[in-house]
Amino acid sequence: MSKYLLGYDIGSSSVKASLVNADTGKCVSSAFFPKTEAAILAVQPGWAEQDPQNWWENLKLATQYVMTQSGAKPEEVAAIGISYQMHGLVCVDKDQNVLRPAIIWCDSRAVPYGQKAFETIGEEQCLSHLLNSPGNFTASKLAWVKEHEPQVYEKIYKIMLPGDYIAMRLSDEICTTVSGLSEGMFWDFRNNSLATFLMDYYGFDHSLIPDIKPTFAEQGRVTAKAAEELGLAAGIPITYRAGDQPNNAVSLNVFNPGEIASTAGTSGVVYGVNGSVNYDPKSRVNTFAHVNHSEEKTRLGVLLCINGTGILNSWVKRNIAPEGISYNEMNILASKAPIGSDGVSILPFGNGAERMLENKEIGCSIRGLNFNIHSKQHIIRAAQEGIVFSFKYGIDVMEQMGIKVKKIHAGHANMFLSSIFRDTLAGVTGATIELYDTDGSVGAAKGAGMGAGIYKDNKEAFASLEKLDVIEPNRSKAREYADAYERWKYRLEKSMSK
Repeated sequence: MSKYLLGYDIGSSSVKASLVNADTGKCVSSAFFPKTEAAILAVQPGWAEQDPQNWWENLKLATQYVMTQSGAKPEEVAAIGISYQMHGLVCVDKDQNVLRPAIIWCDSRAVPYGQKAFETIGEEQCLSHLLNSPGNFTASKLAWVKEHEPQVYEKIYKIMLPGDYIAMRLSDEICTTVSGLSEGMFWDFRNNSLATFLMDYYGFDHSLIPDIKPTFAEQGRVTAKAAEELGLAAGIPITYRAGDQPNNAVSLNVFNPGEIASTAGTSGVVYGVNGSVNYDPKSRVNTFAHVNHSEEKTRLGVLLCINGTGILNSWVKRNIAPEGISYNEMNILASKAPIGSDGVSILPFGNGAERMLENKEIGCSIRGLNFNIHSKQHIIRAAQEGIVFSFKYGIDVMEQMGIKVKKIHAGHANMFLSSIFRDTLAGVTGATIELYDTDGSVGAAKGAGMGAGIYKDNKEAFASLEKLDVIEPNRSKAREYADAYERWKYRLEKSMSK
């Protein structure tokens, strides 16, 4: 009998399911629903809510599809893993009824609550214990509910993250993880316990926090009722859950200090693992417990987000590149310009305020343009270099925190399809880039395999991970990349000082 692992990825735009053959490590079927991007309710500007019931309905459709399409029998599914959109807030009463729509990651209503907590409790206390400002995270979202919806707050039995909610629907059990609590700002790293000082500041009852289970371990079993709805067998254990960014790192086999997982879609993410408890005093990056963090072995995920990445490249394609050319043809055109684009630098920050720049909104700008020298190819290249240099600027912050970046793991997608982007990133950081064929729901399935003891460790779980390409830094061109970066950095710092 075959043995399968089922992974879910609960995103804000869709819910994806992947079924992985436990023996071969290969994905046999995957599906996502809805087929058009899921609705986000914005009752007021800056708000973002979703009905958790919709996640469950889409999860049912995705599960039924992969089970039918693969021909796998319900009793052959050995374990379930869950990845989910981070920092959300789901509130349920004693009967596990959802009390209000989930406030999701991109909702900004809690910002002033987090800022006030940061100032009142003290920056040093927050950063040294939470490793972040309370910011716009789950705890601050709950503070908003407490103040504005006291009738809802009074009925809350437990608060959950989106992944905890899905696990509850599957198993009727409410629990969470240290990694989950840390992304909500509920975890005190200095004391290795619940952040009671923040709970008490906001006036939260400690009983609102679910039981804590290890990330890789049995966290409940599928009930007969859920099994019937999903077309699965009752009793399947749920053995892994993690937020989407730590899980993306898992799917790229990033577990150890110095390893980096990166994505470069519309916006860019660099996620590095730190082996010591540290924080950025300017709070330009976020730090959470990685999936394998423990009291004995510190493993922290340091998350850097850059808003203006792929969105700049697509803007250049629409507005500057010759009409109708593909991204690949753009890259060929850009390669005609030398490293450093003959002195043109582009600051790619035209997609709102950047946390990495201490929440400044400096906009996008093109510097050093000479009408007699420069043409389309210089601008196309400078755009990609500008995106890479913003990654490098953020990686420098991470290195100051003690993360020595040696290897960057990324999916073979988006900006990583461009050789200019890849070569520049390897060249300016000195790191080797490894490109893989994977995604979040497959990572969640393999995480479930580790949690269920089917795989003894991550090496075994990810032995089948297909490495598509390796990009080594070109040492002979290191000076050219460094000079171009220094010029870009000088121009950035000049812009920020205005």
